[in-house]
Amino acid sequence: MHKPLRIAAIAAACAVTGAALYGAGAATAGQSTANSTHEPYNIGLLVKDIDTYYGTTADANGVYQASPDSPYAQDLARIDAVARKQIDQAARKAHHRGEKPAVVFDIDDTLLLSLDYEKRYNYTYNSTTWADYVNKADRPGVFGSAELVQYAESKGVEVFYNSGLSEAQRTAAVENLKKIGADVNLDADHMFLKDKANPPAYLSACATPGTWTCTTVQYKSGTRKHIEDDLGYEIVANFGDQYSDLDGGYADKTFKLPNPTYFVS
Repeated sequence: MHKPLRIAAIAAACAVTGAALYGAGAATAGQSTANSTHEPYNIGLLVKDIDTYYGTTADANGVYQASPDSPYAQDLARIDAVARKQIDQAARKAHHRGEKPAVVFDIDDTLLLSLDYEKRYNYTYNSTTWADYVNKADRPGVFGSAELVQYAESKGVEVFYNSGLSEAQRTAAVENLKKIGADVNLDADHMFLKDKANPPAYLSACATPGTWTCTTVQYKSGTRKHIEDDLGYEIVANFGDQYSDLDGGYADKTFKLPNPTYFVS
């Protein structure tokens, strides 16, 4: 999942004990979990706090799910309300000006929830287990995500996806997004995935065939620049669960979704 620093991130994340720590376009970045200047927040307690935040339970098939009544779901609902207002207002202005409004969504933990993977592998990352998990194409949707995609389309806003998933995972990503109801613009012209073997020309500053040095910010902001400068759209909202999904410009407004389980630099 784009080189996630999972255990380090848990130690760096805030202890989410049910309080609403995230808001539309902003979150509590940089807060320390340390109890003192020497001892970090206890990781066992932090995992319990994360479970409380998500309302984590295992379903009849043993799959870990977030609760629709959880603090996590409540935070997402607040973000969703602000996002819909932004999309509605920006779309009307853009159409009035003759512009082409667009929204950009990250996929992992912005549209498709990976909580089951995090729990199952104790918040660690392995490229093989992750690939197997993604290729099952059976992740649940992040609460409200599919509906937000559909809402943007209903307002005449072009939907794009900007993900760190690899080109080899395209089929699984499309299948999974269809399953959750985010069946909008799932073609290669709208879904941008990492293609390290044959990177697009607009990333030439950090990627050439067979050589990839792009940071997440370079890759994602470079893709948004392509959407605006080359394709002619005005990105009115950009959604992601990582700051690296959002940094680098080329979006009128950014929406940071909560994710206390890993960090992508």
